[in-house]
Amino acid sequence: MVDEELFDKSSNDHSISSEEEDMLVRSYSNLNVSFGYHCNSYQCFSLDTDEYDISPNKRLETNTMMTSQNGSFTCLSGAAISANFTLANTNICKGLIGEEILPELDSPNSFRKIVSSPSMSRLDLLSTSQGSPVSTESSIFEISKNIWRSSAPTTVSSNFLTSTEIKMAGGAAGEDRVQAVCSEKNGWLICGIYDGFNGRDAADFLAVTLYDNIVYYLYLLECRIKQENGLYGSPESSLNGVKSELTLAMRFAENEDVKFSETFRAGVLKCLTTAVEQAENDFLCMVEQEMDDRPDLVSVGSCVLVVLLHGTDLCILNLGDSRAVLASVPSSGMDKLKAVQLTEIHSLENPLEYQKLLADHPNEPSVVMGNKIKGKLKVTRAFGVGYLKQKKLNDALMGILRVRNLCSPPYVYTNPHTVSHKVTEDDLFVVLGSDGLFDFFSNDEVVQLVYQFMHDNPIGDPAKYLIEQLLLKAAKEAALTAEELMRIPVGSRRKYHDDVTVIVIILGNAQRTMTASTSL
Repeated sequence: MVDEELFDKSSNDHSISSEEEDMLVRSYSNLNVSFGYHCNSYQCFSLDTDEYDISPNKRLETNTMMTSQNGSFTCLSGAAISANFTLANTNICKGLIGEEILPELDSPNSFRKIVSSPSMSRLDLLSTSQGSPVSTESSIFEISKNIWRSSAPTTVSSNFLTSTEIKMAGGAAGEDRVQAVCSEKNGWLICGIYDGFNGRDAADFLAVTLYDNIVYYLYLLECRIKQENGLYGSPESSLNGVKSELTLAMRFAENEDVKFSETFRAGVLKCLTTAVEQAENDFLCMVEQEMDDRPDLVSVGSCVLVVLLHGTDLCILNLGDSRAVLASVPSSGMDKLKAVQLTEIHSLENPLEYQKLLADHPNEPSVVMGNKIKGKLKVTRAFGVGYLKQKKLNDALMGILRVRNLCSPPYVYTNPHTVSHKVTEDDLFVVLGSDGLFDFFSNDEVVQLVYQFMHDNPIGDPAKYLIEQLLLKAAKEAALTAEELMRIPVGSRRKYHDDVTVIVIILGNAQRTMTASTSL
């Protein structure tokens, strides 16, 4: 945990008194995670006299002298603060994750360069070791898995996973996990928010394995594309060479072949889905092996939000109730700031999810009890939470913890929502947030807060600012001062707000990201 001032010196919220602001700065507040990444050169927002009236020539400007190949975003910031008490380290996988792998991945207040994947080279995925990978559609899978694992730690290449150009930041806040991985060389950005519940083990497992899974399945996608275009004589020869960067696939995707471009984006979404399926299989396999010593693992789960950005292609996957909200200004009709939710809400609060759950269990009167699935959980889709998916995992629990009348599992699903969006000049930024953010702000309020802040503080940190505003609002609703709220220890503070994780990605063409810092 890294102590951080909650305010940048450059940020001022005119809606609160300076006295309250000073109290918040002097309080016991600290962010568990706070990081930023910015390009060498970028332009910020310019507002007209009308508060949110933006004409096309006043939108976020881009450096038109640069190509779009590496100009997918100009900067990003991430921040997270905890409310739940949870153990500092996980003991799953014989302590390997908590004691060895996560410390190498975590960098709560900066990006760090990574040469190879510590998890792929050191964590033996359980389902794969048992010979049950997610997909065996072709001989590519069997051949490449061994080559990938054996070469990832040692191969010197420009691959997205092993390149020295790769930088990663991440950390934990309560039961939340956040992760951002950027390759300035090939213009990729992958961000993940994993909102854990009933413990942070599932979120930790995702932080260790999901990025590797994603890159691995993207690698297979590249191999398939090269095969289909006659660049490989056979799967064996295609995988014996040095792993590349998906550059060929990107060239195809960005040319005028619209059909191919759409096919490629669909392939990327499939990679994200398969990566989550693989992680789910691995996690539940691990849970089954360790539940004699830790039966609580069967109830541990996590929401999943993953965003992959390359050039103008924005691909998103979500399970649960975290959100990705796009801020845009339509170029025709009305020049007003617009919030577009790119994710689905998978909880009982969504009528479609509620009705699907009841329809899947028509003969059970007790599917929903106390506004929770089997009286236990509000989210309808999630990673982990095995006791609501498999009877044998529920049977591992004792007494009141065990779900009664588990007649026809699963009751919580793992099929994610995926969507691709073609970024246009109308699109300004994307806000990713765990549900704790949206407990206090609507989508419109979130994008307006970020937009106004970036106008007033062009080098400020919008992710920190959103959390700052949330804490002020939470304190006001509880009839507390900000200082009093922040003095409440984690655990007890959950009464007033949830763990909150935020990433803000400023979109647009710019020079390649060359530096990383703790402030934007």
